[in-house]
Amino acid sequence: MVFQKSLTRELTLSALGVFIVLLAIIVSTQAVNLLGRAAEGQMANEAVAAVLGFTTLGFFPVLMILTVFATILVVLTRIWRDHEMVVWLSSGLSLSNWVWPVMRFTLPLAMLIAGVTLFIGPWADQRSQDYAEQIKRREEVSAISPGVFKESASSNKVYFIENYSGEHGAATNIFMQEITDGKVATIFAKSGFITTKPDGERVVVLEHGQRYVGEPGSANYEVAEFQRYTAGIGESQQMPGPSGNRQAIPTAQLLSQDSADYRAELAWRLSMPISCVILALLAIPMSYFNPRSGQTYNLLLSLLVFFVYQNGLTVARNWVAQGKAGVWLVLLVHLAMLALALALLSYRNRPARPIGQALSLLFRKS
Repeated sequence: MVFQKSLTRELTLSALGVFIVLLAIIVSTQAVNLLGRAAEGQMANEAVAAVLGFTTLGFFPVLMILTVFATILVVLTRIWRDHEMVVWLSSGLSLSNWVWPVMRFTLPLAMLIAGVTLFIGPWADQRSQDYAEQIKRREEVSAISPGVFKESASSNKVYFIENYSGEHGAATNIFMQEITDGKVATIFAKSGFITTKPDGERVVVLEHGQRYVGEPGSANYEVAEFQRYTAGIGESQQMPGPSGNRQAIPTAQLLSQDSADYRAELAWRLSMPISCVILALLAIPMSYFNPRSGQTYNLLLSLLVFFVYQNGLTVARNWVAQGKAGVWLVLLVHLAMLALALALLSYRNRPARPIGQALSLLFRKS
């Protein structure tokens, strides 16, 4: 009992350190990616922080799986290196006796991964899309700012207004230029206001102005005066549904419909906690430390196995989504890794006999 508590405490402290390091790597990498997208105009600047949070939450299952796997490897490798495992094995206990103490640490985290993958992850992914879209459209509407020339997000319109009251979106002395089919349309209006059409599209209604349309470099221009002119400043405010992105579909909806994409996504979500448990079991025999082979040999081999496992699941999910195979392919990948874990565990259990039993078996055979 004391041993199990000590092992759980060491695993927990090590997991906390590993998780912080991996989280810092993920956050910094995603931050650079999102800032690059914002610099290219693909995302609003104000949305970077919120989308970064939602994206990090979406990476949480894989991040936690890698944390559990790496933590067990590091702790058990330290036990092998400090010869504590030698004492354990020489006492007549096998490596299989480590399974339950390790599972005590792994199973609660696997349940947490299942909760995030099945429920929180889809919500975070959908919220990330919605928030980025809202901020992008808000930036489009904010293009109408007094005393400032500003280009629209679609790069085909330029706005300028002299005064903006803010009440009902009313503005005066408005200039707008747009490019359509190679022709430049320049519009001057005395007043205007922002409104929303029934389909959710944001538009600016210009009143009492002139419109000039023509091709650059040509003297052929069309001039028209208008009492009211409507121009779009943003697309529909209706949010895209989760069907556009598999990862944002709620798990209940995946269960209610039968299609290849939905089956693949559901199999992937269920694979996350399962792979966490299998990798924890696999880490026990792979933590074996041989001083003659170096200190990082088993860690590099274990990381290779981890990436092969995850890539195998990804390939299986893609094949299921494309209709090339059934869900059984994902199950086959899990069974293959489970068989590898049990085989390695059985292989490392061979010397787990007290010296007396080993000698008695030796003399009995002779």
